[in-house]
Amino acid sequence: MMHVVVLGTGMIGTTVVKELVKSKIIDKVTAVDGVQANLDKCLETVNDVKANGKIASFDNKEAIVDVLQEADIAIACLPHSLSVLANKAAISAGCHLIDLVGSKFSEKVQLSEEAVNQNVLVVPGCGVAPGIVNFLAARGIELLDEADEVVMLCGGIPYNPLPPLWYQIVFRLESVMGLYTRPALAAENGELVQLPALSGKELIQFPDPVGECEAVITDAHSTAYTLKDKVKKLYEKTIRYKGHWEKMSVLAELGFLDEEPINVGGVEVSPKKVSEVILEPQLKGDTEEDITVLRVTAEGLKDGKRKKLEWEMIDVYDKERRITSMAKTTAFPAVIMAEWIAEGKINKLGIVPPEELIVGELFEPFINELKSRGISISFKEDVVSN
Repeated sequence: MMHVVVLGTGMIGTTVVKELVKSKIIDKVTAVDGVQANLDKCLETVNDVKANGKIASFDNKEAIVDVLQEADIAIACLPHSLSVLANKAAISAGCHLIDLVGSKFSEKVQLSEEAVNQNVLVVPGCGVAPGIVNFLAARGIELLDEADEVVMLCGGIPYNPLPPLWYQIVFRLESVMGLYTRPALAAENGELVQLPALSGKELIQFPDPVGECEAVITDAHSTAYTLKDKVKKLYEKTIRYKGHWEKMSVLAELGFLDEEPINVGGVEVSPKKVSEVILEPQLKGDTEEDITVLRVTAEGLKDGKRKKLEWEMIDVYDKERRITSMAKTTAFPAVIMAEWIAEGKINKLGIVPPEELIVGELFEPFINELKSRGISISFKEDVVSN
């Protein structure tokens, strides 16, 4: 019996559970959360006999180990702050783990030897970005004879953007806020480099219904480590509608996004925490409808010519299944990965990110599997004039 545990039953976790119960390969799905109301809502939404629920504390390693010991595979849909703990717990439990969070890769990769010894595969950052963009970047490098530059663009944006920020939260606010303050990891000439938050702003044009957007450099996660010796320059950018980054940049510059507490009338308060409370109502749209945009380009030499390889995805809210595009494009890659591990299509061990798994002969089948689930990614190849 193939048993999969889903850690976290928010929007993404519930989508993961809904997709897993449809699988002919998965026999049992256990949804786990620390809040009974979240768990009840998930199971009511899924409404399938394959799915059951369990309450557990996610800030306690032993509690996570306990729910994973009888599982074959787990999918972690947890906040960034709990990601490393979930990785450690899965290894201790001898349970394969697909983690949607890609941050702290350098810390996670130190667990690789222990994971191998426990016969465990941990796949960090297996959503859309990180996730899909990772293996598209690796594929671009793989198809070129000599790779000069790889750029990964991705963003979740509202279908009906509203002022003043032209954005709505499609996952955790914690993850969003980090984009405005955290230096971004990239790779240049075989070295890891840190680029300033909100730097490298540029206008980007997408087909309808998106139009003109802006992108700034954000963290390239594991690809900066794994691909730095295969390409001269690699970085990732996050997309928003025009005007959003400028407004958030002003807040960051003025200190509204600083974490260090300040004294206000004798009370110590974090400017960032206060800003989050103020901003959250401004980061909600009038509907759930959203769009996920993605473009990955790889430039370099192929067959003696300078070529540009480009993958693009414009994915919209799924009205038929009533799930956001961000939930779909984040959850489905993880579900496919779980099925492939269960089937033995992927049999590596250790801490192995998507760009080291979905390459070679596995690339096209994964792309086709995404397409069969409603996620279409186009590809084109152009000769670049000097």
